[in-house]
Amino acid sequence: MAGLEVLYTCVAGGISCPQDAVVCFVHWEMIKNGYKCIGSGDEPRSSDKKSELLPADWSSNKELYSLRYKANDTDTQMLLKAITVDSALIFNLMNSSTEQVSDLTVNISDHVNADQLQAFDSAFKDVESLSEKVKTQLLPSRGRQPGQKAEKKSQREEDDEGQRRRGEDSDPLRLPNRHPRQGTHPHWPDPMVPPFAAGGADLDPFGSRGGGGMIVDPLRSGYPRSGFDPSSGIPDILPPGAVPPGARFDPFGPVGRRRPGPDPDHMPPPGYDDMFM
Repeated sequence: MAGLEVLYTCVAGGISCPQDAVVCFVHWEMIKNGYKCIGSGDEPRSSDKKSELLPADWSSNKELYSLRYKANDTDTQMLLKAITVDSALIFNLMNSSTEQVSDLTVNISDHVNADQLQAFDSAFKDVESLSEKVKTQLLPSRGRQPGQKAEKKSQREEDDEGQRRRGEDSDPLRLPNRHPRQGTHPHWPDPMVPPFAAGGADLDPFGSRGGGGMIVDPLRSGYPRSGFDPSSGIPDILPPGAVPPGARFDPFGPVGRRRPGPDPDHMPPPGYDDMFM
C-alpha cells in the first residue's frame, strides 16, 4: 500500500471520524488509477488545480463528501460523492461528460478501527478487500491506453479458444454464423429427409415431393377430373385469367348454369312501398 501512509499522515489533522478514513482510502485509489483531484464541491472553482492531495475543506461535511477529479491523460472529469447512511458509506462516481454512474456501499466497521484513527498502522483493516471493491465496483474500466499494444495471447489461451470454437461448431442446437468464414458455407439439412421428416405434411401440404400432404386438392388428387379449367374463366362470373393456371379453385356456384329470368332476390316485392300493406 505504498503512498497511502504518506497521504494519511498529510491529512491526519482532518480525520476525526471513521468515514473520513474511508474517503481518504478511496481518494488514494483514484490517484493510483490515473486521476488527480481538482477540488471539492459540485461546481468548478478558479482555484482548481490537479493534485494528489485532498483539498483543505474535503472533510468539512461529515454527512456528504463531494470531490472532483480529472484524468491524467485525457479531459475526462469525474465527480465523487459519499453519503453517510447509518453505519455505511455510499459512494457515487459519475463521469461528467457521459453521465455514466457507478456506486459502492462500504460497511465502515469492516475496514476501519474507529478508536485508532490517529495511528495509520492500526486505522485500517482488510485493506485488500476494500481495494478490490473500489477497483471492480466503483472505478470505471479505462481499458487499453492510446499507444499501448495489446498483449499477445498465450498458447494456452489460443488452444482454449480453439477448443471452445470447435465445441460451438459441433453443437446441433447452435445456428451457424451469419458471416461464415472464407471458403465455408453453412450446411442446412433437408427438412424432408429423416430424421427431420417429422411434420413433413405441414411443410409440403400438397405432397408435391412425394408422400401425403395435409390438404386434399381435387385438381391434384389423382382422381379423374371433370375437364373444367377455372383459368379459362366462368361466363358471367369470372373473366378469363382470374384464376392462375394450375391454382386450386373451389367453385362457388353451378358452373355453366345460370338462373333463368330475373333474379327474384334482386327485385322488390309488389307494393313494398305501400304503407298500408
